Amino acid sequence: MRSDLPKVAHVAAGRPLVSWVIESAAALGPASTVVVVGHGADRVREVLPDGVDAVVQPEQLGTGHAAQIGLDALGAIDPEDVVVILYGDTPLLTPTLLERLAALDDGETARLVSARLPDPGGYGRVIRDGEGHVKGVVEHRDCTPDQLGIDEINAGIYAVRAGRLAEALKQVTNDNVQGEYYLTDVVGILVAAGDRLSAVESPPEEVMGINSQEQLAAARKELQRRTNQRLMDSGVAIIDPERTYIDDTVQVEPGARIYPGTHLEGATRIGAGSQIGPDVFAVDSTVGADSTVWYAVLRGAVVGDGCEVGPYASLRPGTILGNRAKAGTFVETKNTTLGEGAKAPHLSYLGDATVGARANIGAGTITCNYDGYHKHPTVIGEEAFVGSDTMLVAPVTIGDRAITGAGSVITKDVPEGALGVERTAQKEILGYAQRREARKAAEDAED
Repeated sequence: MRSDLPKVAHVAAGRPLVSWVIESAAALGPASTVVVVGHGADRVREVLPDGVDAVVQPEQLGTGHAAQIGLDALGAIDPEDVVVILYGDTPLLTPTLLERLAALDDGETARLVSARLPDPGGYGRVIRDGEGHVKGVVEHRDCTPDQLGIDEINAGIYAVRAGRLAEALKQVTNDNVQGEYYLTDVVGILVAAGDRLSAVESPPEEVMGINSQEQLAAARKELQRRTNQRLMDSGVAIIDPERTYIDDTVQVEPGARIYPGTHLEGATRIGAGSQIGPDVFAVDSTVGADSTVWYAVLRGAVVGDGCEVGPYASLRPGTILGNRAKAGTFVETKNTTLGEGAKAPHLSYLGDATVGARANIGAGTITCNYDGYHKHPTVIGEEAFVGSDTMLVAPVTIGDRAITGAGSVITKDVPEGALGVERTAQKEILGYAQRREARKAAEDAED
């Protein structure tokens, strides 16, 4: 991966790779789930969901060794229980495939997942007998020339009866090119003992492992396609699915309309009837019903029902827009609440502010909330009218229905219903333009 981040902790469509695998496995209703961790164990633990145990493989001695550590961590289990063994870097696995894998018949010891590839590359090959029964798996490095010609590969995904798995793992040796304990040897050991095994064939893309940034991008694209398809099936209108990026963790209610260039991430929620995009980035934010958000960035913001955001607005963490509020063109907010029906239509910065219902913020208004050491609050009352290009030097309060004159620097509270104006007297200097032009002409002549 060319990265300091452990492979299975890389994120695709809103979840770490290993979390996608765990989520698919959860559909089986397992009695317990164990993740065997090695390189970067602490960072992998950080991304594991609740209820999942992690056990460390101190030395990476192979997949068979890892399976033994995982089996030991399960403790005492019924020998007839089914143990499913998965790789943490296969995020495209589906619950349907795993359900087929784990549904062992009576008298069946194990199942493995296989796939057919035009170019099997470095995968282990599935070896069958003349009747098509699985009789073994050979790793790519140990294949004979004839075995390299087999196009059916082993995906490394198994379901095995617990008792027989434990017995077979004890017989696995490291007598191979890599000097490792191969989990694939369990297949041959069980076949040699007369156990019945079968293979569940999967589409190749579903069992694809991630070993590069290129493969991660391909998996991300497929996961995004699935997420968008699920949303469209529920009634969400996505205008151009190939140019819309929605994390699996995001909730979008039916009836919402999503335009191209939209990125919705984290715990974002979109209400019914809202129009999002084009070109919106929203992370961990909520947009209510029937709102419009376009050409905007939302980070940790809450937007109510019937609101308008953008174009070119930036709602930073702590922003709350009440129902029917507006943060318009080139408006930036941070830790600010706009009450119901309040409007900041354009070209304003509101930080650490509380704006009352139906108040109007004129163009160019700024809350001067930082004195170089501390942040200070600004309070603007209901139905207040803040004139264009007003500087509100916090801490300051503008009362209900109060007005500030355009171009004012307000440093003192403005009482309810009052007009606050701060301007120097305007004066006119007659003939100034002519004298200015004369000075310039004299300078040019001198040059």
